[in-house]
Amino acid sequence: MEELISIHYRKFRTVLFLLFLFPLSSWAQDVDLAPVTGTYAIHNVIIKKAPGVTVESGTVVIKDGVISAVGKNIIIPADAHIIQADSMYLYAGFISGLSHTGIPTPKEDKKEKVKDPGNPPPDRAGIQPQRKVNTMLDPRDKSISNLRKIGFTSAHVVPHGGMLPGQGALILLTGNSPDQMIYKNEFSLFSQLKGAQRMYPSTVIGVMAKYRDLYGKAVQSKGYQLRYNSNPQGMIRPEKLAVEEAFYSVIDKKIPVTFVAEKVLDIQRVLTLQSELGFSLMLAEIKQGWDLTTKLKNADAKVFLSLDLPEVKEEKEDSSALNTSKKKTAVDLEKEALEKRKKEAIQQSYGQPAIFKNNSISFGFSTMEAKTSAIQSTLRKFLDYGMTEDDLLAALTTHPARLLGVSNVMGTIDPGKIANLFISDRSYFQEGAHVKYVFVDGTLYSYDQKKEKKTETEEKVKVGGNWSYSSETPDGTVTGKIKVKESEGGYEGTISNSFSGQTKDLSDISVEGNQWMFSFKLNIEGNEVTIEFNVAIEEDMFEGTMSAGEFGSFEVEGQKDPEDK
Repeated sequence: MEELISIHYRKFRTVLFLLFLFPLSSWAQDVDLAPVTGTYAIHNVIIKKAPGVTVESGTVVIKDGVISAVGKNIIIPADAHIIQADSMYLYAGFISGLSHTGIPTPKEDKKEKVKDPGNPPPDRAGIQPQRKVNTMLDPRDKSISNLRKIGFTSAHVVPHGGMLPGQGALILLTGNSPDQMIYKNEFSLFSQLKGAQRMYPSTVIGVMAKYRDLYGKAVQSKGYQLRYNSNPQGMIRPEKLAVEEAFYSVIDKKIPVTFVAEKVLDIQRVLTLQSELGFSLMLAEIKQGWDLTTKLKNADAKVFLSLDLPEVKEEKEDSSALNTSKKKTAVDLEKEALEKRKKEAIQQSYGQPAIFKNNSISFGFSTMEAKTSAIQSTLRKFLDYGMTEDDLLAALTTHPARLLGVSNVMGTIDPGKIANLFISDRSYFQEGAHVKYVFVDGTLYSYDQKKEKKTETEEKVKVGGNWSYSSETPDGTVTGKIKVKESEGGYEGTISNSFSGQTKDLSDISVEGNQWMFSFKLNIEGNEVTIEFNVAIEEDMFEGTMSAGEFGSFEVEGQKDPEDK
């Protein structure tokens, strides 16, 4: 029933979005609208169907959030909204193996001092394995759109916290509520070798000891629960312990333990725990794993390498090094040795994916610590260290789909799979490539690169005054007015449309260089929806996008009214 509701919902999302632009009061008027459709056709596109499999000048049809046809000479449905890709590149949406995407960083609140630091309450010690992502996920969090606009459409998301922050979930990067975003909740048990502050366990060794203790108690309580369920006569009713019960699915090997382990010693410690306790292991954010490939293979660990790597700086000629007559001091020699070690470490970091590939270890990438603005350039840099474009595509699509157990619905562009796709104006791994369109679960987002231009002076543009705007949607052209005035410490304003005169207050108005961003809220059939504007202003004109989460993203343009210029 839930899936049927979801399909029904997608069919009407464009109508719901346009309720602000064409409200109910206007339906009585004779307004001709194009028929609403949940069908898209991406035409004349280079389809990267899977790593090593390319279809030139092909067509992909999407219907109700699912890929329905892929190939050449595809018959385009009459009700399809056609995207003329003009020899752009179409990829399966990327999958992040581990991330905090969509989960806001918790605020540091002052807490009372723990009375017994040697035996603190579980939550104060960072032991909260019962927590679930759906209670923390914020669909409006900027990290979602930031990851989506570089081609990612799904992510294995985990909470912030200490040694046991909670359970992970596999999410889709679209939706207006956690329930709409979550593809599978209670997906993994997230763990870290992270001690508590000024209480037990505060050290890595303490964390490992506590982990063994918790796991052992969970095994015992689960066994007692099974015996009680079989025949409770004469037995004390088992106590419900949320922390221990969170391990039950791990003990049954229904879900893996996902550990963050960046360095060699941390990886070895996690492998020791896994060997002792026997849980299924997923290792993420690996930064120094190249010497442990054999151990990782023997442990049958699922691996996600970190995309948070040091920047490769261009070498500058040192004038002092050219002066051979000057004798080098011990400090100079030590500095040179340090720089050499740093350079070698950076080279090893970028060479790590190729080492794993050459050792026949399938891996994906995790984005927990990586800056989204640097991810695409980091991926390109791997090409200089033994990886090919197909290798990278596999690590971003087919490998994580298999490692996360979703190969039947994600990872390739095939009929029947979820419409998680994106279109790049050129090969994604080429310098200067930009993502133009992203589909997540059939929801279309468009990105206009013009909005990323900066003014030469980097001075803030003036947005005060009256503006006229228009937006092309699958259902016609929408026009309206934006009124903005400066107030103490910022701006305030309203947005309206010519069809109804309905007016909404603007919020989160900000200006950075020539970038103008604001949002406003609508109540659509009981659901509060945030509409986000993100435009670039040049000479009293603007271009950019108007996004409404699950309801889609549309290009928008406008200009300042003559009397305000």
